[in-house]
Amino acid sequence: MELSVYNIKGEDTGRKVTLSDAIFGLTPNEHVMYLDVKQYLANQRQGTHKSKQRNEVHGTTKKLKKQKGTGGARAGSMKSPVFVGGGRVFGPEPRDYGFKLNKKTKRLARLSALSVLAQDGKVALVENISLSAPKTKDFLSILNGLKLNNGKKTLFVAAEADKNVLLSARNIQRVKVATPVALNTHDLLNTDTLLLSEDGLKSLEQLYTTAE
Repeated sequence: MELSVYNIKGEDTGRKVTLSDAIFGLTPNEHVMYLDVKQYLANQRQGTHKSKQRNEVHGTTKKLKKQKGTGGARAGSMKSPVFVGGGRVFGPEPRDYGFKLNKKTKRLARLSALSVLAQDGKVALVENISLSAPKTKDFLSILNGLKLNNGKKTLFVAAEADKNVLLSARNIQRVKVATPVALNTHDLLNTDTLLLSEDGLKSLEQLYTTAE
């Protein structure tokens, strides 16, 4: 698959780059993509939920009434779950929702997501972007030139983290900046356009074609 290279003004430079079939030409594996997204979302959960059990509730443990002869059920403590203000039975406890996923599974999931984007025509290639200062207006003008500032989600991938680019893009809605190492399946499947810089594409191909 060939992609035209555009400059930051949105003009076609006349150059074309062939995407690697080993990265963008796979048959997508939906199940591993599901697992990787599931793990990503699970890792976002804080798991700090907590309710008090009967041994943690503040209250008297004095027996409320005599054992027999009242015509009602036996009761030994106000901290019992059957009373208002008592402890909760089998309530939530702090926990970690994360789970293990093999490295090769995660790698296949991300390659599958990249292949999905390529097959759907959602990959674009631009010359390397370099800003002299962090200015949102400058990054917006680049997106406007590329016709990407249309309310849809854009994921821009550069070879290395550039502070000026990151600061310029962080206040723009539906725009996210990442490096190849930081890419995850969730972000890839949750974007409308994957915008790659030339160096970003080279870094991506080097990352995923290097033998493990």
